[in-house]
Amino acid sequence: MLKQLMSKVRFKYVAIAAVVVIAGLFAFRFFGQQAPPPPGMPEVAVVTVRVEPLELTTELTGRISANLMSEIRPQVNGIILKRLFVEGSDVKAGQVLYQIDPAPYQEAYASAKASAERAEANLEPARLREERFRELVKIKAVSQQEYDDASAAYKLARADVAATKAAAENARINLAYTKVTAPIAGRIGKSSVTPGALVTAHQPTPLATIQQLDPMYVDVTQSTTDLLRLKQRLEEGRLNQQAKDQNKVKLVLEDGTTYPIAGTMQFRDVSVDPTTASVTLRMTFPNPKGVLLPGMFVRVFVKEGVNENAILIPQQSVARDPKGNPYALVVDASGKVEQRKLVLDRAIGSQWLVTGGLAPGERVIAEGMQKARPGAMVKTVPFVESGAKQGNGAAAPAQQPEPAPAK
Repeated sequence: MLKQLMSKVRFKYVAIAAVVVIAGLFAFRFFGQQAPPPPGMPEVAVVTVRVEPLELTTELTGRISANLMSEIRPQVNGIILKRLFVEGSDVKAGQVLYQIDPAPYQEAYASAKASAERAEANLEPARLREERFRELVKIKAVSQQEYDDASAAYKLARADVAATKAAAENARINLAYTKVTAPIAGRIGKSSVTPGALVTAHQPTPLATIQQLDPMYVDVTQSTTDLLRLKQRLEEGRLNQQAKDQNKVKLVLEDGTTYPIAGTMQFRDVSVDPTTASVTLRMTFPNPKGVLLPGMFVRVFVKEGVNENAILIPQQSVARDPKGNPYALVVDASGKVEQRKLVLDRAIGSQWLVTGGLAPGERVIAEGMQKARPGAMVKTVPFVESGAKQGNGAAAPAQQPEPAPAK
């Protein structure tokens, strides 16, 4: 009985083994062509290094300011009678903004004008007396002393006329200053005084402020380190700044939208701020619709130039050793993996700009680095990159299809 039971169990295991072998042969026959590569030949995706022109830009932050600004202050003392503008409105140059009580200045002008007229009236007799004595002294009819006195009186009368006319003109100017006018055209802000307020000449607090909002200035700062690096690239011939629109600047607003009108680079300051070790750059942007307002925080993209021999590789192709030095894995023509040290410039979207360590035509592993080791043999397939967005201030050419590796 026991022998029969053992025979049945043995037969059962033999049948199961046979089924497994048959199933394995069947799967190998129909699916063997899609089986993974044998151990020791991992499959990796590679990109072929290409040289292509690339326009490089730098992202800087700053604030907007009006290109013209005027703080309105009174030139004479007095009481404000009227405010003649609407706060927040556009005003024209020469428009009257405030009326200061003119009564005391009208009286002062009238008095000074009368004094000038009296001096002119006294001038004529003195002139005639000097002319008569000049002829009489020639024939000894009057003494020389009498002529000298007449001549001095005439000169004194002329001086009185000049002084009184100057006083009258000063009084007229003060009277005109009772009308506080706009020195420039632009948009006026809120008023710091109301009718009935006492104001003083040249007071520290402005009555209002006028700002011209078209065009607008954007002032940004750039570190001296970046500035020196840019000059070095230019001297080495790695950047070309001969483009026609080299001075054009792109602006991004606080909400992330791009301002539709390009700006123009005006100048780079010649002095360095010792507290921040940076220099100031000024750009001008048209503002026909009033979108840009003074004090807004913005980002600008300043063109550095065109790198005619730029090399871009996906960011996932770059790894770092324990010391933090970047490297990539390169596959040679025979399929052997080699580790290559890199010199990186900057990240551009999902790619790195490489300035050293790679040559055109080399194949860099973009996917499957964890399966490859330096010196090992690998199987390569073209790397298909998903739509990478360009960023960080650089406009790179569109990604081209990856060519097949040379056999």
